[in-house]
Amino acid sequence: MKNRTIAFWVLHVSGWLAYAGATAFFLLRGRWADPRQILLFFIAFCLGFIICLPLRYFYKKIRLFERPLTRSLLTGIAASFIGAHLWFGIETLIGLFLPFPAQPPMTLMQAYTLAIFSRAIPLLIWTSLYFGITTWIEWRWQEARREKANLLAQDAQLRMLRYQLNPHFLFNSLNSIRALIDEDEMKAREMITELSEFLRYSLDSKDYADVPLKHEMEAIRHYFAIQKKRYEDKLEVVYDIEPNAGEYPVLSFLIHPLVENAVKYGMRTSPIPLTVGLTAKTSASRLMIEVRNTGKWVEPGQLENQLYSGTGTGLDNVRLRLENAFPGHHCLEFFEKDGCVHVRLEISGCGGATHEKAI
Repeated sequence: MKNRTIAFWVLHVSGWLAYAGATAFFLLRGRWADPRQILLFFIAFCLGFIICLPLRYFYKKIRLFERPLTRSLLTGIAASFIGAHLWFGIETLIGLFLPFPAQPPMTLMQAYTLAIFSRAIPLLIWTSLYFGITTWIEWRWQEARREKANLLAQDAQLRMLRYQLNPHFLFNSLNSIRALIDEDEMKAREMITELSEFLRYSLDSKDYADVPLKHEMEAIRHYFAIQKKRYEDKLEVVYDIEPNAGEYPVLSFLIHPLVENAVKYGMRTSPIPLTVGLTAKTSASRLMIEVRNTGKWVEPGQLENQLYSGTGTGLDNVRLRLENAFPGHHCLEFFEKDGCVHVRLEISGCGGATHEKAI
């Protein structure tokens, strides 16, 4: 923000100095001997310089560069002409007290039209430059955010392999497979298949920053299939996924930390069987995802057995990725209700305030 302010003042001052120099060179040649003409030129230049400041505030307030092009053009033209009238009005008031040089004879309408357009043109040029430069800066800023989101997504992939798909999870999965080999060879094969499919998605996912929700849900189903074979009747999973929600783009492995926490902490705090529910619904351009589990909310490090406790890395990573990928367009909530822990995530394509709270 500080750099943008500095850039604005550098461009604003240099632009008006260039305009003043060009105007003086082409329009005022041979008339510099009249001090009144110099005073008139200086006052006009200062007024134009100052009037652009409230225009900038107005454009920032309505976020002109985010509006449709036609509406932005009409808004800029209207604001420039209003500024021209203000400019002309202040000059007229000053003219009541200062002896300005006489102007060429013309009708009142001609004088008014010339005065307004001669002031509106530099304001229109200033507005066009402001709109163009601001749009370009915003585009570059969004590109930088998108690139950062991609890097964070790739980092999340590595974090998932290091922390979420950790040796402890693999150890338990392989132990369960080994036990099933003697008891039920078919189930053991199914568990190996689920584990391999889960690993395949985690390693082969290429579009880290933008995948359909249905692809995420496939990986989550493989994860739950492994856990079901491990915990058997101790775990129940309920899905409520709207068909339209499956096509909504989400960040890869965004939901997995929430699901893993539901199982990890739910098994320690919930009556058996642990019930984990996943809900995904769409409304207009908004996606709502909720992961809930029976049990209680557990702060990182709160459980006595640190083997089952976490560091909060997964949730911190989810927050950071959301803030960088959907700034001002997401909502993340954690709360307890009716014996269940709820984690609710909303992503909007049309805006909305970011809201995040903990229990």
